[in-house]
Amino acid sequence: MKILLTNDDGIDAPGIEAMYDALQGLGDITVIAPASVQSATSHGITFHEPLMCDKVVVNDRMTGYAVEGRPADCVKVGLRALWREVHGEGSQPDLTISGLNSGANVGINVIYSGTVAAAVESAFLGVPAIATSLHLGDRSTVRYGRAAQLARYAIDRILESVNGTLDPHSVINVNVPRTETDDAPIPQLRVVEMNTAPGTDAYERRQSPYGRTYYWASGNGMEFTHTAIGSDVEALLERAITITPLSFDLTDHARMQTWAQRLAATASRA
Repeated sequence: MKILLTNDDGIDAPGIEAMYDALQGLGDITVIAPASVQSATSHGITFHEPLMCDKVVVNDRMTGYAVEGRPADCVKVGLRALWREVHGEGSQPDLTISGLNSGANVGINVIYSGTVAAAVESAFLGVPAIATSLHLGDRSTVRYGRAAQLARYAIDRILESVNGTLDPHSVINVNVPRTETDDAPIPQLRVVEMNTAPGTDAYERRQSPYGRTYYWASGNGMEFTHTAIGSDVEALLERAITITPLSFDLTDHARMQTWAQRLAATASRA
């Protein structure tokens, strides 16, 4: 299996290094990731600036390609150009894995997430993808190595369930609960829907030394106005590994017929 590994925390983030190590044995891994932190950049892509790209040595085990762009840029330029230059014309990965992100991507945070956006871009271009994220507690106790092993466990179960081959346009969002010991037990896997309630984050009004007003976002990103029963937020807070299939088709299919009937009725009265 040929794997494209990317993230939104930057190519030298601890999560992607741990994910690279945890994925050993699954396939041939090529790293194409942002040169710097791109958290919460959602699905932004670059049109009017060049995407500078450098081959870098991240550690004694991992080398990769650092792209001065957003996560979706990395996948887009990776699949449309860089992958072919590295592996030969006509070649493409069998699977894209995005992460391991430092911070959960559940609930409405999925919309803002660069980690998820990279996975969605891959699936949109015909390469199935799995986004992986870690719920952070006390950053001083985070064990990225073990968390990445738990993410690998979920990836293996996902691939086994489809006999190793995901549909080309599949996007699976995986979240690992807080992992604070090197021998943390394997949590339960739960397939859950995305919580759709808004977050309760607020903005603090402040004043700069030069007298200008600015606003500083406050909150931890994991507090919502409502947590639905059976949702990804509930399951993650209960220390399960969450698995949520996503779609990049934003059409509200359930209301298509309703809107067609409304507009037809309006036209008939015109």
